[in-house]
Amino acid sequence: QVQLVESGGGLVQPGGSLRLSCAASRSIFSLYAMGWYRQAPGKERELVARFTSGVTPNYADSAKGRFTISRDNAKNTVYLQMNSLKPEDTAVYYCNAVSRVAGDMVDYWGQGTQVTVSS
Repeated sequence: QVQLVESGGGLVQPGGSLRLSCAASRSIFSLYAMGWYRQAPGKERELVARFTSGVTPNYADSAKGRFTISRDNAKNTVYLQMNSLKPEDTAVYYCNAVSRVAGDMVDYWGQGTQVTVSS
């Protein structure tokens, strides 16, 4: 089991920045994957950025060049630095972790944090 707690969302003007944090209840070093998804009203949940097996992270095209995912294994925390925010980035952002359990992949989700980009 992995509990995930997000923080750092809020209201920001276009062009502004936010940093999201996701604290896990146990070591993230051995997780298969960990990262961020988002869901805007009326849309499906989509990948924003994630680490997989500790290799170079992958980003959605919409996030490349503006968002940076990072991790602090000692704090069991993953971050998402979001710069140059646009109104279309408005969504609920969810932290996700994937653990390999007896050969199966198990997904864990945080409760989500709202990000609103508006003037």
